[in-house]
Amino acid sequence: MSEAAAQSVEQAEPGEPTRLRINPLGRDDLVECLLQGWRDFMAAPIFGLFFGGIYALGGLLLVALFFKLQLPYVGYPLTMGFALIVPFVAMGTYEVSRRLERGEPLVWEGVLGSVWKRSGKDLGWMALVTVFALIIWVDFAIFLFLMFYGLHMPTPQELLVEILSTSKGLTFAIVGNAVGAIVATLVFSITVVAFPLLADRDVDFVTAMITSVRCVLTHPVQMIAWAVVIGLLLMISLLSGFIGLFVTLPVLGHASWHLYRRLIA
Repeated sequence: MSEAAAQSVEQAEPGEPTRLRINPLGRDDLVECLLQGWRDFMAAPIFGLFFGGIYALGGLLLVALFFKLQLPYVGYPLTMGFALIVPFVAMGTYEVSRRLERGEPLVWEGVLGSVWKRSGKDLGWMALVTVFALIIWVDFAIFLFLMFYGLHMPTPQELLVEILSTSKGLTFAIVGNAVGAIVATLVFSITVVAFPLLADRDVDFVTAMITSVRCVLTHPVQMIAWAVVIGLLLMISLLSGFIGLFVTLPVLGHASWHLYRRLIA
């Protein structure tokens, strides 16, 4: 191990997992990460549009499916919950940023091959964790709907009027969004650094998740601000009919890579 790499590892007791050292993080670092994310996107827009397009089209298909099944009330929580798997979908952008950073050639075979190679290791377990969280969130949404409205299936227009004009509808919206916020916070904490870390280093997914949580606990204000930025950008993109995700997802993916590089020596 090189001297620089050795300095990035905290001393651990015998038998304990390796603890990566977490660097200081300032407010200006978040802005710089976003700017670097935009620069990486502009340096390789074809890759970004490709990964963003996969995410956008996948979200549209899922929402269309639930409307086809006459379950429109699941459309909103599914759309919000779909943001939980952004760190996994953005894996390709991490690889693009990694190659740009190291001056390596950007070729489809290399980028997709690297992502595919890692998907069979601990990255696959992390993907399973995020998909499981999405399923749990949708299950919660269905349970809450049945708890408030039973088997009565209001149309989207009726549900919106109910939320805006009745105490029951308002309570339903508040409780539903509160539960969603709790699930999103937990998933954000274990994934925000874990996915780029797994894309960069040969560590197990448990170490990656623990490191991610440690980053959040070490810099709570900055990481909450980062989560708010991600949430706002994704919400704007979703309101655009998912079209904005073609740009928003890759920019956030590239920015998340640079955030990870600043946090972990």
